[in-house]
Amino acid sequence: MSYVIIGDSCTDLTDELKSMPNIFSAPLTLEIEGKTIIDDETFDQLSFIETVKNSKDYPKSACPSPEAFMKHFDKADEVYVVTLSGALSGSYGSAVLARNLYLEDHPDAKIHVFDSCSASVGQTLIVMKIIECKEAGKSFEETVEIAEKYRERKQTRFILDTLETFRKNGRINNLAFLVISTLNIKPIMMGTVEGKIDRLDQARGTNKSIKLMAEHIAKEMKEAAASSNPDDHPENRILGISHCNTPERAELAKNAISALVHFKDIIVVNMGGVSTTYANDGGIIVAY
Repeated sequence: MSYVIIGDSCTDLTDELKSMPNIFSAPLTLEIEGKTIIDDETFDQLSFIETVKNSKDYPKSACPSPEAFMKHFDKADEVYVVTLSGALSGSYGSAVLARNLYLEDHPDAKIHVFDSCSASVGQTLIVMKIIECKEAGKSFEETVEIAEKYRERKQTRFILDTLETFRKNGRINNLAFLVISTLNIKPIMMGTVEGKIDRLDQARGTNKSIKLMAEHIAKEMKEAAASSNPDDHPENRILGISHCNTPERAELAKNAISALVHFKDIIVVNMGGVSTTYANDGGIIVAY
């Protein structure tokens, strides 16, 4: 059976995945200073970062239309859609609406929409799990079940070099921003099981935060290694790292984590437009 995977543009793919003919992107749009930017292959990260730095406004994003997903539904027998967390964006809701509308005229169509409860490389890992299932000859129903269970186990952590966007959009007050910036505090954030964002820990300086994050991951994976389910074991899991214009920081995170935990594989990707909007210059996201 043929299949396609559609990720919204917050799904930060590797070059290999981008080159696959059955993987498509439904782009979100970004807005800053009255300009609308399509988050597709034309996105200029460095120009966007510079615009955000020099603007008093904060960038906003808008989810893809249902049509952006639907136009790919008839390209294969099975359709898998992966979106960023429904708790953070309307992208998941738009994809579900697209599915429901399509099923009205094609009631036998096999379409599943995954709410990643994550973002960026966390979505990418779900895409890779779907591909793994299809290459193993799994049916549509088996693939959905396996990938959904994987989504429930997957963890996301991230470190932001600056909280400027959060200050501009009012999610952190000016006093807190001043204290954090002055003391060079770098919070380690985490994605919750509901797909929301919470603080895990913090340290002074990016390098210390990365080291502390690696220690948290090592502790979690030590517990996972004791699980009776081999899928939980780190040697059977992939570590994904995405970065916003900071490959050296991504490499630092990769080395810090791999020194403590042996993962099956590690992928590193640069962020696209949506991830860049919220992670800002220097941010990194880790999923596993």
